[in-house]
Amino acid sequence: MLLITTPSIEGKKIVSYKGLLTGEAIIGANIFKDMFAGLRDIVGGRSGSYESVLREAKNTALSELAEQAKNLGANAVIGIDLDYETLGAQNGMLMVTASGTAVVY
Repeated sequence: MLLITTPSIEGKKIVSYKGLLTGEAIIGANIFKDMFAGLRDIVGGRSGSYESVLREAKNTALSELAEQAKNLGANAVIGIDLDYETLGAQNGMLMVTASGTAVVY
């Protein structure tokens, strides 16, 4: 399954549009990750724990897109857009939404 952000596939002709797809993933960030991220804010550097959670959420949302596209008979999803949000009390949840168009090329 080809998953791309561009609106077309270079060198390929899209023969069928199967529809708009969305995939979502909401993942909670726990108190230990929050504590270590807070320390990173003080001393500087990257928060590997949050990066890992964001990567997991992104991969889950993209996997949902691929599964939906497969169920529609598509072999690619084009024009993928990823959005990141925080939700919940004290922004304790991370949400990634992926959207794109299922196509056959």
